[in-house]
Amino acid sequence: MPFFFVEIKDKGKMFVEFLLLSVVSTAVGLQVSIPKAVYEVARDDNVTLPCTFKPAKPDNPMIVVTWTALPLSGTADPVPVGTFYYPANYMDIKKEYTGRASMKVDIPAGKTDLILTRVTLQENMEFECDVKIPGDDEGVTLATTRLVVLVAPSKPMCKIQGTAEYGQNINLTCVSAEGFPLPAYSWQRHNVQNIPQPLPPKATDNKGLLSLYNVSMETSGYYICTSQNKIRSEICNLTLTVMPPSMNIGSTAGITGGSVVTLLVLLVVIYCCC
Repeated sequence: MPFFFVEIKDKGKMFVEFLLLSVVSTAVGLQVSIPKAVYEVARDDNVTLPCTFKPAKPDNPMIVVTWTALPLSGTADPVPVGTFYYPANYMDIKKEYTGRASMKVDIPAGKTDLILTRVTLQENMEFECDVKIPGDDEGVTLATTRLVVLVAPSKPMCKIQGTAEYGQNINLTCVSAEGFPLPAYSWQRHNVQNIPQPLPPKATDNKGLLSLYNVSMETSGYYICTSQNKIRSEICNLTLTVMPPSMNIGSTAGITGGSVVTLLVLLVVIYCCC
C-alpha cells in the first residue's frame, strides 16, 4: 500500500492527512467481487453466477472479462469457460462449454454473469471471474466462488434380510444408489387397511436399516421407506408377512416330499407281499 506524506507544520493535522490519504490510496484500483462464496444447484438445473466490477475510472478503451473453472483437485488444470472483449463486444465460449454456458455482460453497469445450463457433476468446482483493464491492474482484479452440485436421491431399493417366521430377528434395508448430500432414511408402517401404525416394539431404525426382533403376526404390515436430502425425496415399499414355521414354503415342500416317499415304499411292500 503506497503512503503519501504531506509536509504540514501542525503535527496533529499532518497525522489526519496521512490517514486520509492512506485510506484513499487503498480504494484506488479495480474492484471485482462475487456476492456469495458458495452457490448450490441441483444437477440438470440452470444456475447464474454473478460478478460485479468497478474500474478506477469510468472511461476505459479496453476491458476483457474471463470466467474460468477451477477444479477442486490441485493437480488438475483450470478450464477456460468464456471471455468477453470490449469494445468489440465479442464473446468467446470455449469448446468444452459450447451449448452449456453463456455470459451476460453489461459494461456500463459493471456486471458480468456466467450462466450454466443443465449442470452436471463436472461443474462441482470453483469458478473465477477475472477482469483485465489496461492501466488499471491495482486493487482486486478477480474473484472466485464455489459451485456445489446437489444430486436428488435415486429411488431406493427395499429388501428383507432373514426369514419372516415367528420368533426370528430380521432386517429391512433401504438404500439409494446416489444422492448428494447423502440422503437420510426413515421407515413407516401401515396395516392392511393402510392406516399408519407405530413401528414394532424394540425396532431400531439406523441409516435405512430397520431391525425387527422376535417378529410375530403383529409385525406384519406395509412398510414404507423414505430417502430424502435437501433437494427432494423418493420412497420404496414392501409387504412383510410373518408366518409360523410350519407355514414356511420350504418346510411344507419337505413334508409333502417325505409323505410321497413313504407312500411309494408302502406300495412296494404291499406289491411284494402279494
